[in-house]
Amino acid sequence: MCIFYGYMRVSTLEQNTERQKQELMRWGILEKHIFCDKLSGKDFNRPQYQKLKRKIKPGDVLVVKSIDRLGRNYKDIQEEWRYLIKEKGIDIVILDMPILDTRTNKDLIGTLISDIVLQLLSYVAQTEREFIRQRQAEGIAIAKAQGKHLGRKPNPLPNQFELVYKQIENGELTYKDAANKLSISYDQLRGIIYRYRKLQKDKPY
Repeated sequence: MCIFYGYMRVSTLEQNTERQKQELMRWGILEKHIFCDKLSGKDFNRPQYQKLKRKIKPGDVLVVKSIDRLGRNYKDIQEEWRYLIKEKGIDIVILDMPILDTRTNKDLIGTLISDIVLQLLSYVAQTEREFIRQRQAEGIAIAKAQGKHLGRKPNPLPNQFELVYKQIENGELTYKDAANKLSISYDQLRGIIYRYRKLQKDKPY
């Protein structure tokens, strides 16, 4: 008896998989047979996907909402699709593209059409991924040009730091005495001074 398995994927931990899950369950797949990864689709080295591949048997059916949930690398999608069908002996159903249902259209013309559609969709999936990366790079470049801080916001300077820093610069305080005065460690003080000097150097005049 064949088993229907569902696979869903999002790129980050923050993204929600509920819409994909509801689609798969509406299709009749049991929740215990649904596997999910919260990782990039750049390759197939994903823990839940690999677990699914070990579990699925010849004659079973893999159901995915859309081709980009399976992966986003044009070449890898092609190779993985052929491996699953030829080597694993399973069928694949892509919900958003009914023509990509290997249980039907098994004649020569149907197979040819399915192959063409698969190539087109996997190409689109990779192209979209490359566009996303390009937009991210452009956004980072623009943010840097505007002087915006990227990444985690740095901790604020300790109270009285600038006054103590001037005393260090004037030779009135040693690093050790300054650290005690600010109630921080010697290493913390050195790190703060390094960051402060960098900010002063990068500050526009």
